[in-house]
Amino acid sequence: MTIPKRLLAGITATLVLGTTLLAGCGSAASTANAKQVLKMTLLAEPQALDSSIANAAVSFNILSQVEEGLYRLDKDGKPVPAMAAGMPEITNDGKTYTIKLRDGVTWSDGSPVTAKDFVYAWKRTLDPNTKADYNFMVAWLKGGEAYMTGKGSADQVEVKAIDDKTLTFTLENPIPFMTAQLSFPVFFPEKQEFVEKYGDKYAADADKMIFNGPFTLSKWDHEQSLTLVKNDKYWDKSNVKLNEVDVQIASDNNTLANLYQSGAIDVARITRDQVDQWKSKPDYTVSPQLYMTYVEMNEDNPALKNEKVRQALAMAIDRSSFVDVVFHDGSKSPTGFVPSGTMDGNNKEFRADAGDVLPKYDAAQAKALLAEGLKEAGLTAFPNLKFTGDDTEDGKKALEFIQGQWKQNLGIDVTVEAIPHKLRIDRGQKHQFDLLLFNWGADYNDAMTFLDCYESTSPFNEGKFNDPEYDQLIQKAKAESDGTKRAQYLVDAEKILASKMPTAPVNFRAYSYLVKPNAKNILFFPYGSEWDLKGAYMQ
Repeated sequence: MTIPKRLLAGITATLVLGTTLLAGCGSAASTANAKQVLKMTLLAEPQALDSSIANAAVSFNILSQVEEGLYRLDKDGKPVPAMAAGMPEITNDGKTYTIKLRDGVTWSDGSPVTAKDFVYAWKRTLDPNTKADYNFMVAWLKGGEAYMTGKGSADQVEVKAIDDKTLTFTLENPIPFMTAQLSFPVFFPEKQEFVEKYGDKYAADADKMIFNGPFTLSKWDHEQSLTLVKNDKYWDKSNVKLNEVDVQIASDNNTLANLYQSGAIDVARITRDQVDQWKSKPDYTVSPQLYMTYVEMNEDNPALKNEKVRQALAMAIDRSSFVDVVFHDGSKSPTGFVPSGTMDGNNKEFRADAGDVLPKYDAAQAKALLAEGLKEAGLTAFPNLKFTGDDTEDGKKALEFIQGQWKQNLGIDVTVEAIPHKLRIDRGQKHQFDLLLFNWGADYNDAMTFLDCYESTSPFNEGKFNDPEYDQLIQKAKAESDGTKRAQYLVDAEKILASKMPTAPVNFRAYSYLVKPNAKNILFFPYGSEWDLKGAYMQ
């Protein structure tokens, strides 16, 4: 889990992809398609294009096009060899990996990519002086946590280059999804000589970057645009069809459907206002995300410390109506604390194992539970609490909908407080809230990315839930090498959450896209980088 993904959940930059077509100009489209030029826009400037420091989806999206790790994800989200020559050799009960690099992999300056580039990058990310937000992932290496926290040295981190083509590393605990995770930008290589040449300015501009991915960044006009061009030094350049990708940075999201309809762009993510117009047409597609929304309840408050009160608040929300009224974009009513599509580390989908664990919407039972809970807490009435969330359009709608549900079904009033996103994140981290509407997107495809947030020692346990049995199950799952046993520990842990209800899930998120027939082979992912253009082309 990371603070950055929480900072970004709900504001992940939307992409729009298109040709150089001017609206209504067929000859321009033909020319653009022949030249294999793709136009796209992002809603935000990349926060960083240093793979050790990047923490935003917009950054990951660009990095995944211009740089590459040992593996990439295919159209099914499965890892396939990239810089690696093949799949890893895994020994030591799933903890030690040995990976051979393929022949002929080079940086954009023609110098070879070596195993030492991975060792340097990973240790640089762990170095406390780097202040990397995603260092927690690299800290899965044995000795990584100690180095990251200043209690150990770089030499004690168990990753090394046996030779230029052979990388080996050992994990603290077995991680069943580790091979796929090596496709994530924080595990990309870095050329030490190049990084040290530019120091603090490394990756701050296009001319201060070096590349090993399908594209290079030829221009970065900050806050305005980026231009990607095909990388002639890329090992698989014959399968890269696009010659250029022009990226404009634009914050106005309201014009996307109009641009799409006019023919100016070929892909657009649309919101509830446009979904009804397009959902019956062949252009429309839904991409489920490993992403959810829930109400956090701060157990420092005497009323919210009582589990019956928490159960009542959760049971009084009509989740099906919530996702339709507030989002109306393919999002689904949640059935647990882990979104559909998330894997269990045993080659199965977690929800298939766990089933529907959330209490059904029941206003009458919720009201009875609330009365019982308040009595147990020694309270004669529900206190005056603040319900805090983002001041975005979706955030305000969500707050007001849930506020209305609690008023209608429980007879209680809460004060809605819509605040800027960064302030809402800060309040959560400091536990300065009563009820908090919260978004969480997966950092990797495994149930653990959601469930370990509720450990009593987790920095992301903002509601201060504390259950020793739950902690024990999560710790057992982290150390377990048997996939079946590990999956069962996670299922059992979620059952505790369903009983204790430290948070109230209200949404399993999806994105709705419009895609023109001539925009081919653009891959959309439910977590990590939002999309991949390596195999994309214009027909």
